[in-house]
Amino acid sequence: MSEPRGSEPLVLGIESSCDETGVGIVRGRALLTNTVSSSMDEHVRFGGVVPEVASRAHVQAIGPAIASACEEAGVALTDLDAIAVTAGPGLSGALMVGVGAAKGLAAALDLPLYGVNHLAAHVAVDLVAEDIDGLTTPTIALLVSGGHTEILRIGDVVTDIELLGATIDDAAGEAFDKTARLLGLNYPGGPNISKAALGLLDGTGTPGDRTAVKFPRGLAKKQDLRDPERRYNFSFSGLKTAALREVTKAETLGADLRVADVAAGFEDAVVDVLVTKTLLAAADTGINHVVLGGGVAANSHLREVLGARCAEAGVTLRVPPLKLCTDNGAMVAALGTELVRRGIGPSDLSFAAVSSLDVDHVLV
Repeated sequence: MSEPRGSEPLVLGIESSCDETGVGIVRGRALLTNTVSSSMDEHVRFGGVVPEVASRAHVQAIGPAIASACEEAGVALTDLDAIAVTAGPGLSGALMVGVGAAKGLAAALDLPLYGVNHLAAHVAVDLVAEDIDGLTTPTIALLVSGGHTEILRIGDVVTDIELLGATIDDAAGEAFDKTARLLGLNYPGGPNISKAALGLLDGTGTPGDRTAVKFPRGLAKKQDLRDPERRYNFSFSGLKTAALREVTKAETLGADLRVADVAAGFEDAVVDVLVTKTLLAAADTGINHVVLGGGVAANSHLREVLGARCAEAGVTLRVPPLKLCTDNGAMVAALGTELVRRGIGPSDLSFAAVSSLDVDHVLV
């Protein structure tokens, strides 16, 4: 591959794995812009992300997002040294929009193109975060969003990533969305369940009782934690069933159901399992550093509990700025830049978007 035209590679990253069209531009370790166009409002009436709606929104947003990013960064497309794009995992149609746009740009500008892994990019974003001096490795990464819930061991963000555990059914964010619908709360479910748990949606301002409803902790019984196949994995389907049972019982008995109590108990159950299994992974691997990423990182209860229990265990917790936790082009550009800096060759332009791309395939 050709050498960067400047002293540091200038890379544009495109992210379109779900409902956000992200374009980031990075020069070396400096983040020049992180432009995000979200189609979240278009999914509200459906109570969750609709793949076809997301794909159409990406088609409409991708061109203006690229133009806006270049203008904000003060660069021209002809100044770029490389392009990076999320090749997976994610929604197939949504990924195809980003990959198609990236391939068109790369071919038109005769630039190397890097198809990268969405999950690895979530970790790589610390390479360009302004509030920290680079990425700490080894680390345990907890990635929690509407589409993903994984625990990763990161020895090196390019060459050494291991999937330790993942959800066997819904992702945590998806479980929040579905339970929010049961409780009559709007999409996105995570923020609204958090508000309900704090008593902010019923006019009382009185937080819900996190012990009022006994929610199960999926795959967290002693026998589960002793089983290597279950030790780090998650299941949230039982939580949804428990929430449905509470709502049905209240309707059947004509009893008052305090949504704040159900929301608080549900949120606490999700957070408890996420934190417990993450710290198990840290202890088992001997790694004393944890990084939190994904849209659910915005959940204040998760950050508080994870922070407190990491401190108790002598583990350092890193939470990037929230704008860099959610899906964004900056993280893709950061990972692409790291690949360029290491002299790793680009992807072949014939690569395809892979909705179920394995985490250890950092470059396709």
